[in-house]
Amino acid sequence: MSANLSDLLDLRSELKLDCDVLVVGGGAAGVAAAIIAARRGARVVLVEKYGFCGGGAVAGLSGTICGMYAATNDASAPPRQLVHGFLDEFVVAMEQRGGLAPPIRYGKTFTRVHDPLVWREAADALLMEAGVQVLFHTTVFGALVEGGEKVEGVVAYTKEGRTTISAKVTIDASGDADIVAMAGFPSFIGQDGRVQNPTMIFRLLGVDVDRFRAEYGDDTIMGNAVSELIRTRAAGNEYKLPRAKIWLFPTTRPGELLCNCTRVIGADGRELNPLYVRDFTEAEIEGRKQVREYARFFRDNLVGCEHSFVNDTGVQVGVRQTRQALGTHVLRNDDILAGTKFRDGIAQSPWPIELHAGAKPRVEWLLDDVYEIPYGCFVPQRGEGLLTAGRCLSAEHEAVASARVTAQCFSYGHAIGCAAAICALEGVAPRDIDGVAIRAELNREGAQLA
Repeated sequence: MSANLSDLLDLRSELKLDCDVLVVGGGAAGVAAAIIAARRGARVVLVEKYGFCGGGAVAGLSGTICGMYAATNDASAPPRQLVHGFLDEFVVAMEQRGGLAPPIRYGKTFTRVHDPLVWREAADALLMEAGVQVLFHTTVFGALVEGGEKVEGVVAYTKEGRTTISAKVTIDASGDADIVAMAGFPSFIGQDGRVQNPTMIFRLLGVDVDRFRAEYGDDTIMGNAVSELIRTRAAGNEYKLPRAKIWLFPTTRPGELLCNCTRVIGADGRELNPLYVRDFTEAEIEGRKQVREYARFFRDNLVGCEHSFVNDTGVQVGVRQTRQALGTHVLRNDDILAGTKFRDGIAQSPWPIELHAGAKPRVEWLLDDVYEIPYGCFVPQRGEGLLTAGRCLSAEHEAVASARVTAQCFSYGHAIGCAAAICALEGVAPRDIDGVAIRAELNREGAQLA
């Protein structure tokens, strides 16, 4: 039986909204950008496809705030925080709710494990306090582009039907540069189209964490003994364990480990790209299979895990890299380990290049230093009325393997929220904003950029 076109159309009335600043995506960058812009007097709408904020930190269950602390070869050195600004405020909001663990060793640096439920609640509270209009369960499917050059908002779908949101400035914090792509502005994918593989992260409950740490130490990057045990058991076909170098984090909850250990690749051996629906689907299914296999291995082989079981997985597979916006500046691979500084640097990072591709993760450290990320990494090379924020920044393949992490995404959102409010309220084009001036504003607000 065939249907007429009129039978397939959504005949409900269209919902129309208008704002100064529209933020697409409620991850760390999007939340920070929306709050900062609203505090500067802009009317802000934030749209998010899930029923909560958090992005990769919550939906992908990455579970840690990485990128806060200096890396050093001095194993006795205490944590030294180098990244500040809005990040500090969000950290306090989670600490007050009991949802953020103290710094824990991660190789040559430290990270902090958070409770994903508390992350959502902290974001909710700060967004409501700032007066941001939040639209959950809202999927953007088109950009409103005037004359092929100026983004004037988006078209989205909610349960009410088609929704048009007009905005003076739009911030693409989708993680995948979705609005950039919808508008037809320049972008690129990974290294010659190849991206870092996704990971299905999970939580393991019923662990005797004290015995576990006594046996394996305080470094959350598991040592060679565990890696060799994985390789041996996998080689004997006892388990299907594609990744031997794994990371296990005690969490804020008793008896629980956060497990970053799967290596999700396609049946054909490719690094799966979540931009493609078949790849994304395959990654979800394969990821869940690997979770069960690693959990079985832990229960059978690791001290303290004898009675453990899978408590939760990410709402979706964790995505490290997809599409990058091409900006007026491109952060280069060499900038990371060189500790490059920029006059218009609006964020800084001590985080290593953490490249997830091939047989094992590759980690390259920047010791006792930071590099900076300039404002131009968030200004599209072509197009007006649009800024980006988050992991879709303009950066080369290895550079984004460092620059994508949570602490830096908070910093990007802080800076771009500031810039977007100025653009919307003063009628300035994003590409005409002086990044040096934004840097000065951020320092007045506690960013502590050198």
